[in-house]
Amino acid sequence: MISSKTSFIALIGNPVSHSLSPIMQNAALQYLGLDLIYMAIPCKDEDLELVLSSLKKINCKGLNITIPHKEKVFDLCSEISPIAYKLKAINTLKLNSEKEWSATNTDVEGFIYPLKKLNLIKKQSIVLGSGGAARSVIQGLINLNFSKISVISRNNSSLDELTKNFKNQIEIQSFLNNDNQVQNLVEEADLIVNTTPVGMKTTKNEINVLPFGKDFWRSLNSKTIVYDLIYNPAPTPLLQLGKKKGCMTIDGLEMLVAQGIGSLSFWTDGLKVPFHIMNDALKKYL
Repeated sequence: MISSKTSFIALIGNPVSHSLSPIMQNAALQYLGLDLIYMAIPCKDEDLELVLSSLKKINCKGLNITIPHKEKVFDLCSEISPIAYKLKAINTLKLNSEKEWSATNTDVEGFIYPLKKLNLIKKQSIVLGSGGAARSVIQGLINLNFSKISVISRNNSSLDELTKNFKNQIEIQSFLNNDNQVQNLVEEADLIVNTTPVGMKTTKNEINVLPFGKDFWRSLNSKTIVYDLIYNPAPTPLLQLGKKKGCMTIDGLEMLVAQGIGSLSFWTDGLKVPFHIMNDALKKYL
């Protein structure tokens, strides 16, 4: 029941109409019996400062931040967690005792959630893509004690910048997607993580679209775990291919839920909701 005392949490980004966060977060808030609702608010670049300043003055208890604001929001926060600084990205805000924004990032804990139950110490991984999501994935792989990471991308400049940030923490190397060494890496990898948007459901409804094309995957074998951060469609073309090859596959839904649980805990000073509450709400909706 929404009353005159109900406060709210919101997702800020552009666009936000595709987001599943309101579905899972409202299920969690209802389960916890909190007088809160969660909504999505579209916000253009030029309005970000005004919107965040205005939300501080009303009954907003917290925010999720998504594309394209994850980096730009740094200048509007008074407290920033070490992990957000390290990732150069913020996805969660709450108001502190001075009514200023305190920030963190829950993407790493979201990414590693489905991998923690597996024994991946000293294993080798490939990360596809060199954007912001790849940064969280690499940090997660470091936390899980992988021995070696190979990052593969089409973009040479972002590839070099990304790998330089982690070279003192783990054995990490970068390759363009058409490099001759790539096939050997795909064949030997224990885990391959797709952080690119290729395969995501779009209005064009492209069929059988794979990151870097079909030929890139010719040496994939059944021992490799294939993890696609995309959760719509389910399964993605990449995960369909992985299943055909006999691979263990993981989609982005578990990461979405787990990072959402992390955000909710941050907003509520440590309250936890069972994973299945959010996960079941999303599966029912989808």
